[in-house]
Amino acid sequence: MNQTTANSAFKILIVDDVAENLRLLSTTLSKEGYEVRCAKNGAIALMGAHNDCPNLILLDINMPDLDGYEVCKRLKADLTTQDVPIIFVSAQNDIQDKVKAFDVGGVDFIGKPFQVEEILVRVKNQLALQAANAEIRALNEALEQRVKERTFEIESANQTLKQEIFQRQQLEQRLRYDAFHDSLTGLPNRQLLMQRVERCLDNAAEDPQTRFAILFIDLDRFKIINDSLGHAIGDKLLVACAERLEACIPPQTTIARLGGDEFTVLLEQIDGRQSAITVAEAVLQQFLTPFELSQRKLSITVSIGVAFGGSEYTCATDLLRDADTAMYRAKELGKGRYEVFTQQMYFEVMRRLEIEHELRNAIAEGELILHYQPIFALRDQKLVGFEALVRWQHPARGLVFPGDFIPLAEETGLIVMLGKWVMHEACRQLKVWQVELPMAQTLTMSINVAGEQLHAPDFLTVVDDVLAQTQVDARYLKLEIVESMLIEDSKQMIELLRQIKLRQIALSIDDFGTGYSSLSYLPQFPVDILKIDRSFVLAMNIEPQNLEIIKTIVTLAQVLEMQIIAEGIETKLQSKVLKDLNIEFGQGYLFSKPLTVQQAELLIDSSVKAQANC
Repeated sequence: MNQTTANSAFKILIVDDVAENLRLLSTTLSKEGYEVRCAKNGAIALMGAHNDCPNLILLDINMPDLDGYEVCKRLKADLTTQDVPIIFVSAQNDIQDKVKAFDVGGVDFIGKPFQVEEILVRVKNQLALQAANAEIRALNEALEQRVKERTFEIESANQTLKQEIFQRQQLEQRLRYDAFHDSLTGLPNRQLLMQRVERCLDNAAEDPQTRFAILFIDLDRFKIINDSLGHAIGDKLLVACAERLEACIPPQTTIARLGGDEFTVLLEQIDGRQSAITVAEAVLQQFLTPFELSQRKLSITVSIGVAFGGSEYTCATDLLRDADTAMYRAKELGKGRYEVFTQQMYFEVMRRLEIEHELRNAIAEGELILHYQPIFALRDQKLVGFEALVRWQHPARGLVFPGDFIPLAEETGLIVMLGKWVMHEACRQLKVWQVELPMAQTLTMSINVAGEQLHAPDFLTVVDDVLAQTQVDARYLKLEIVESMLIEDSKQMIELLRQIKLRQIALSIDDFGTGYSSLSYLPQFPVDILKIDRSFVLAMNIEPQNLEIIKTIVTLAQVLEMQIIAEGIETKLQSKVLKDLNIEFGQGYLFSKPLTVQQAELLIDSSVKAQANC
């Protein structure tokens, strides 16, 4: 009998309100031969388990009607299901969550996002443990019968029982090990790290002279490697990184993987600040050597945040938070370096949270406004359209430019809400101009769209709603996306852009030449316009290679039958050179700075008069 056939004797109930989790777990366990049933909420799970008792239950915690803890309590109170082992599978994987899970009767806890291999091993172990328990009960019953027959058989049965108990103890030890170690790298996980940090804090409370340190380590550009080369290579790289860390970290030191590409190092009983800095420098040096994986050489650096612990800390999460804050500062300063946490960093983080709160209110309370950057035809200086640029009219700080709040909006997800407002307002204004200013009938409106907006599942619905609400003609709209979007989920992105094109909306690649896209991908995308980044325009008369890059982009656009817009034109010489290169359109301070609505209307009027005089 093969393993799959043997597994078919076991029934497993999966309880999760997320359909994707149900589908993934059901498919995985079914392939192993288990008989799988699914329940999308607690009530269905209780009814199904009582009517057809399973051998094992995988139970989510956070569900809308009954949470996992309540479901577990009721299962344990039901005589039919009280002995069924329950494994909690949840993203709520703090140590308090695990303690509560075991208190209500759970036998194991798996944190999300989970590894499929981990699920299979733990399911197999629990079913094996259940079978062992059943076998032990059967042996005990047999022993009671045989003791009446022969005394010596008792000794033999006891020996068998001892062996099984030993195996059970080994299994329990393995389960405890798995609960506190990362399944991919074998390093301690967050739970074990936090326990050891708490122990250090207790020691520091007893002896204020005790000093220790946390190094929060994050791999730079790991997402790009993982997305471009695949998760298998990404996993190999993480294992190799763990080995590198173990090779350069002092012995008797805790190296933990928190998840994803984040690692931590706990240095206990350090002599002083320099001890931790020396370790950080050793880690940076270790990662200067490229990794050789699957016949590839991969270079990757790390950013490190260092936080020093002592009696001033009372909570392990606060110390880890500060190390994380310092790590992000290292990334902001260029990556591949370390930074030591200071209170100023904390104040800056709190300020960012304050700005985030203000930005949410700004969107809701109408503090955002649009300015409009004119776009001209280089051949005859004719006004052809505008690019909508968002500004924040802050009640205390005045006019705030996008560079001061757009990155925060992207980081916090507010960019989706903000982008929706920009699209609606820009389309509304264009429609107003087209109705009130006859000379504006053919002007276009370019609107920047962030990657987070494109990834939103309702993006096309938002576009359709805006078009319906503003009644603007889609032919006069241009959506601008950044070049780096072309390497993310190419098939899905091509289909999304195709749907946009079906609505007769033009597509433009903004800041072309500065991203990471492959030219081999470009012809696959239904793009109408390439916008040459202002950095090439500003330096083309100073650095010859920039002019050559522009010529290359022009040739590429001509081959692909795309239009070109040059950004950042500030001098007449730049305009002439670009015009001579057959670049059709341009924008920049030579022609006009971004304008308010009133200023834009005056420009439209004066532009028409200038054309009439010609």
